[in-house]
Parts: sequence; C-alpha cells; structure tokens
Amino acid sequence: MSSYHIIPNSIKAEVETALKYYPQLKNIHIEFKFKKNIKKSTMQARPTFDSFFKSKKDRKFLILISEKFKISDKEFSTRDIPTDVFIGWIGHELGHIMDYQDRSKLNLIWFGVKYLFSDNHIVEAERAADSFAVKHKMESYILKTKDFILNNADISEVYKKRIKRYYLSPEEIMVLVEERNNLTTV
Repeated sequence: MSSYHIIPNSIKAEVETALKYYPQLKNIHIEFKFKKNIKKSTMQARPTFDSFFKSKKDRKFLILISEKFKISDKEFSTRDIPTDVFIGWIGHELGHIMDYQDRSKLNLIWFGVKYLFSDNHIVEAERAADSFAVKHKMESYILKTKDFILNNADISEVYKKRIKRYYLSPEEIMVLVEERNNLTTV
C-alpha cells in the first residue's frame, strides 16, 4: 500500500483494507506491531516517543496489537478474530491516529495525561475514534466489531460494560451514518 506503513504479513490484507478508508493516512508513518499483552485492551494507537520532538508532518505512529485476548478466562489468538471484526478494530485505531495527527505537541502530551487519569477523557477519546471511523464510512466493520463483543456469550460482562461505557453504541453509530448521509444529499 504505502512505504510509510510497516505491517506484519499475517495481517497485511486486513490492515490494507482498513487503510483504504483513510486515504489521508497514505503518507503518515504507521507501524503495526504485535505485543504479548496490552492491559485492558486488544489494540492501542499512539505516537512514537520521538514524535513529540518532531513537526506534525514528521510524526510516526504505532498501533500495538495484543497477540492474545481473554474471553471468560480462556485465551484466544487475536488472529482468530473474524476478518471483518479485525478490520473494524484496526479502523477504530486509525480513527485515533486521525485524531492525534493535527494536535500540537503540547496538546498531544496533555491528551495522553488526561487519558491516563480521567475516565471521562477516555470516553471522549474512544467515541472520537469511533466517530472518525464512521465518518470514513467504516460503519459496517465497526458494527460487526460491536456485535462480536456485545453479543458473544463467551465475553465477560465486565468487558462488555467497558465497551458500552467508553464507545459509541450501535444506535449512536446509525445516527452518525444518517447525519453523514443527510449532509451528502444536501
């Protein structure tokens, strides 16, 4: 897709599908990397440390992907997630990068501090990432991801409650789709 993207071969097709919805990220440095474990999350998007010392156009981003995730005390490989669900998850993380890229250095640092210490800010950040994904017409993937989590009997209620608290609901996503569609028909 782009020489700016570093993608493991095992997820190349899914990541490239998600990236097609974000043409403005074509020349943005993004590395997709598997990690043994990410606390409270399956994936995580963030600027690289050295990006805080560079101009906006030279920033680099990292999307960490947990190798495994737990559902009701059973571990599963992230690669076993259905393809469309995985694409939705990547699309959400790319939404975070869209949110990060135009922030000033100070704003980006402040954003990170608030994310660590403010539950309300987590809600704001996660809903913004979902909104970016919907704005870029990824709602079918985002909805499949929500359905996979919220309607899976093997996923713990604790995780489901976290998703319901921090992220857009399927109904809110459909409202955004309707608003977007109404804007394009005017």
